[in-house]
Amino acid sequence: MAPISTALTTRPESGTPYQLDSKQVSRAVTALTKHISSELQTKQSQAEKKNLLAEEGSEDEVQVSETPVWLIVSTKQHIVDDAKLKPGKIALPHALNQSPDTKICLITVAPQRAYKDLIAHPTFSAELSSKIARVIDIKKLSKKYKSYEARRQLIGEYDMFLADDRIVTMLPKTLGKAFYRGGAKRPVPVSLIGKQKFAKDENKQRIKEVGIPQEKLIGEPALVAKEISRAISSALVHLSASTTTAVKVAYASWAPEKIVQNINAVVAGLVRKFISKGWRNLRSLHIKGPDTMALPVWLAEELWVEEDQVLDQPFQPPIKDKEKRGRKRKTPEDTPKEGDELTVKRAKTDREESSKKREEPEGKSAKKSRKLKREEEEELEEKSLKKSRKSVEDGTKELEPATIEKGGKPKVDEKEPAKMSKTAEKKALMKSRKEEGKALRKVKKAELRRPSA
Repeated sequence: MAPISTALTTRPESGTPYQLDSKQVSRAVTALTKHISSELQTKQSQAEKKNLLAEEGSEDEVQVSETPVWLIVSTKQHIVDDAKLKPGKIALPHALNQSPDTKICLITVAPQRAYKDLIAHPTFSAELSSKIARVIDIKKLSKKYKSYEARRQLIGEYDMFLADDRIVTMLPKTLGKAFYRGGAKRPVPVSLIGKQKFAKDENKQRIKEVGIPQEKLIGEPALVAKEISRAISSALVHLSASTTTAVKVAYASWAPEKIVQNINAVVAGLVRKFISKGWRNLRSLHIKGPDTMALPVWLAEELWVEEDQVLDQPFQPPIKDKEKRGRKRKTPEDTPKEGDELTVKRAKTDREESSKKREEPEGKSAKKSRKLKREEEEELEEKSLKKSRKSVEDGTKELEPATIEKGGKPKVDEKEPAKMSKTAEKKALMKSRKEEGKALRKVKKAELRRPSA
């Protein structure tokens, strides 16, 4: 019997392995769409009662058509270092938003009246202007929709939100987590200047006429309409500092051929525009539905980007010694030269000290510090004793202290009594009085203890 193949994906028969196999993609798409449709049918059959009040075209009737198909892209290295608020756009052969009843809200810079006039212009696409149900500038948006409930209501009123690319980075603070938590209705950036070419000033800022600021520039109606239609029909790529990203490419109700074409277009756009090092940085491609398992479309054979990242050297365990971690590596300039005796001696002493430190067990550092302190105290005592003897020999002092006790108290010579200061005399007098008082108290106690005659 021929061996059964256990490979998850198939490779193209000819050419480079860094490309999609059309048979593998179509096989995964047909399996996924069949599974999604069967799951929805079982859910509807298991339901106790059918919603008789549901209108035609409501959520209960169009569940299959609204079920998205996601392309899951995994890379070997991070796609970007920081999360980007502006999503990327990839043109699709089959647009995701084809419904004529789509309600769009356009967020612009102030004043909004100029953009309302732009949409109402005769050269602007009539089909597109019928979809744009509302135009609001960012100032009125921040004033009118401050509360969380108002923002939730705004999300439910419109199917899609477009925003001027000059203010799209300011919207997370204005709209909050109600818009950016799920990502389904995150505002899509649109250039309201279009691809119109403007003159530039000294600071490389576009100017249409002298005296008009950058934020008030408005493009031609026909060019702006093309930009909006391109943004509506494109797939959005939300990039973050991770190795995985998801892109909505199609809907489960579409024909498998359309889904395959959109997947090929998205993969080509990702490799060309967004993923650094292209196919070499790709690890896997999967497709999935909202509640399904991911089906593999393409898997990389190697887990590294460059061949230099694979090392043939044996494994070296990490250094546990804390002193070795903080020590810098020696450069050729730091190594002692031949004939330089001083540098050789220093290097030898450094090696000896480091070896002693390694040999010493933990807990001896405290004992060593105490020993060093005692030696320093003894040296200070010897120095002070030498000074006092020298001063007595010169005749500057009348006394010659013989030694100094370990506690630091001077020991006076018995042959020559020292001249005491006033404070010392007071202390001695107080001490003698205390001793006399103690002796008297002892005598009184002894008399009291005697038996009476």
